[in-house]
Amino acid sequence: MLKEKTVLLGVSSSIAAYKMCNVARMLTKLGAEVHVAMTANATNFVHPLTFETLTQNKCLIDTFDRNFQYSVEHVAIAKKADVVLIAPATANVIGKIANGIADDMLTTTVMACTCPKLIAPAMNHNMYHNPIVQENIAKLKKYGYEIIEPVCGMLANRDTGDGKLPDEETLVEYIVREIAFEKDLQGKKILVTAGATREKIDPVRFISNHSSGKMGFAIARAAMLRGAEVTVISAHTDVKPPMFANVVNVESAEDMFNAVKENMSSADIIIKAAAVADYTPMTVSDSKIKKSDGDMSIPLKRTTDILKYIGENRRENQIVCGFSMETDNVLENSRRKLESKNCDMICANSLKTSGAGFGTDTNIITMITRNGIKEIELMSKFDAANIILSKLKNF
Repeated sequence: MLKEKTVLLGVSSSIAAYKMCNVARMLTKLGAEVHVAMTANATNFVHPLTFETLTQNKCLIDTFDRNFQYSVEHVAIAKKADVVLIAPATANVIGKIANGIADDMLTTTVMACTCPKLIAPAMNHNMYHNPIVQENIAKLKKYGYEIIEPVCGMLANRDTGDGKLPDEETLVEYIVREIAFEKDLQGKKILVTAGATREKIDPVRFISNHSSGKMGFAIARAAMLRGAEVTVISAHTDVKPPMFANVVNVESAEDMFNAVKENMSSADIIIKAAAVADYTPMTVSDSKIKKSDGDMSIPLKRTTDILKYIGENRRENQIVCGFSMETDNVLENSRRKLESKNCDMICANSLKTSGAGFGTDTNIITMITRNGIKEIELMSKFDAANIILSKLKNF
């Protein structure tokens, strides 16, 4: 995902520096070329050899070190970097950068960078809220630096407060969002539904389906990484929702319908990937539920057809995509759905096809439009999501 991208990590002297070893490892696994610049004091927490082993690049510490590859090292790395992440960023380093002080390799290199710069503060709760530190952070924001807010938790001195460096996955996702993809969906608003709705029978049981939400979340994440403003209406799922998306949690089909109604007007593209329960129990008293030999016969009624509502109430120039999970006559049933729901595209697949359908990390999809069909072979749901988005972008 980050092949041919260069990431510069700036590590300053906080106990949280240990997390950056895993960040460096994760970035290299994604294909990035990773360079690390450390303050001298940071080497008391993590040995430079650790980063050099993980990245296969010399760790930058001494501004006047003559044993390096380039003629002017800090300028060469600064020109090459696609993004800079300073984490953990101490109050000292934040203050230096905010006030133009470049007295070590880390701050000197950052000053020479023109690429996007991310700063993740990590320090004692009281130090973080010191008005001088907050003023310096505000100054960095003014100059275009993006601040990754610290999280609340137990700090090194056993105090609890905000000042804790976010986990490694969060830090990596900030970098991925910044440089992984061209922002060809910048300015677009995309609404995605995901997961499986649940219709309560009683306080214990419910009607649902096997949807995992993985496909909807893959579409939402791919759209976010390509610059779109994404809203996800999420029913039940066991997977984490994508970062940087506005997530609206719902339970029932009616909840999802109401959330779609509320959010659809502003969307440029609507993608209904959720599997909505077709039936919900009717509102009846317990005395009206028929019981026979211990079995319960519960009267049901159909839930609202959300995709049909979207198609009938779409505004001009709004693009609508639905999903069709079939067991038989996949193309015929999906074409019928395309017309009856007034969609621009239906993404169809079969429960009988290995590697497709609910719960898997892969999918096999047929994209059906009024102009024809296009097969997407077996691939990850994330890769399939990008193909779907590219198709919808060009409508």
